[in-house]
Amino acid sequence: MAKAKASTNGHVNRIADVLPQANGTVETKISAPNFKTVELVLKGTAPYVQLAFGEKARNVMREKQAAGSTAKKGKKREAKDFDAAFEEALHRSRDGWCGIPAGAIRNAMVAACSIVDFHMTKAKKAIFIEADGFDAAEGTPLVRINGQPRHVEHCVRNATGVADIRVRAMYDEGWTATIRVRFDADMFTVADVANLVMRAGLQVGIGEGRPSSKNSCGMGWGTFEVINQ
Repeated sequence: MAKAKASTNGHVNRIADVLPQANGTVETKISAPNFKTVELVLKGTAPYVQLAFGEKARNVMREKQAAGSTAKKGKKREAKDFDAAFEEALHRSRDGWCGIPAGAIRNAMVAACSIVDFHMTKAKKAIFIEADGFDAAEGTPLVRINGQPRHVEHCVRNATGVADIRVRAMYDEGWTATIRVRFDADMFTVADVANLVMRAGLQVGIGEGRPSSKNSCGMGWGTFEVINQ
């Protein structure tokens, strides 16, 4: 059991008031955080497909909410700008490079914990992805991706059942990204983290059409491997 000196430093020592003392020490049961960071290189084994919630879509939603019950009265439907929709599908940093939301990789790792019967609620407090930068539009933490995005269009059905053409950004298989995973070393080893990332890449995935999609079994997109073990 760790012990810490109960020095007052000129102030009232509240810890010393409530905990048993022996020879000027205070018994503690909570250890100090023990976090480490490991760097891993990911390589896409399938295309990574991205669809950020664009600024134009947010503005349209805001206008409708601000207009209230008069939102649709006499308003014509605007022509869809497919090129602009592609640009808005990208997560672009304040410095201009494109990236993967750090939260997507973290969520995949947490989800992978259920496969190996590790408490997901504990993993949420023990695993973090350090950001390389932040999304210029919404401040989302990003991990830089190496690869060239291309404009793709897919026919989908909206929540109302209406058919629509969805514009997305696709990075072909072979894309890479270097991630820095900060983890609680009292709960995981470096090998544990690497194995968890590998499971996240193989069994969970990231982005649109990933294997663990809530709405389907995915499109075979968003899987990756670790190449620097």
